[in-house]
Amino acid sequence: MSALHIKKGASKHSAYNLRPTFSDVIERHTLAVLVENEPGVLARVIGLFSGRGYNIDSLTVAEVDHTGHRSRITIVTTGTPQVIEQIKAQLGRIVPVHEVHDLTVDGASVERELAILKVVGQGDKRVEALRLADIFRANVVDSTLSSFIFEITGAPEKIDAFADLMRPLGLTEVARTGVAALLRGD
Repeated sequence: MSALHIKKGASKHSAYNLRPTFSDVIERHTLAVLVENEPGVLARVIGLFSGRGYNIDSLTVAEVDHTGHRSRITIVTTGTPQVIEQIKAQLGRIVPVHEVHDLTVDGASVERELAILKVVGQGDKRVEALRLADIFRANVVDSTLSSFIFEITGAPEKIDAFADLMRPLGLTEVARTGVAALLRGD
């Protein structure tokens, strides 16, 4: 009788999925968490991340329902699919948390961020900074004889690209709001 030669993970001759269900791929996820707007809630949510060694790439919080006293926390984090699932499950177990949505998985979403950047320079560098700002649709919100402060909104990648181009022109300071995100459609 000859031995069966089946590749690991192959399911042609088996009714079972033999492929491993874990992955080592690091993914970026945007989580929207609806919570009670009460003291200590943000500290508990952040404590979950810090206590387990998870990183937060971006964090924004704002009250979204004044009468219902609810706030929305938007968190951008990275991890393996197992870590992301664990984060979502643990967030859902925190008492003042009402809903946890993974906008990366739930469907197409719109992510935007606001940044203000100070660029200090003279002569041709100032002209080039204004030209680039026009291309990126950034607004000049303050101007002196030696500096500009630009306001730019868009996807985080757009803001990163704008900042990278402004560095050689005299970028000295950057302030970013963090990502705000919503699912598209109904």
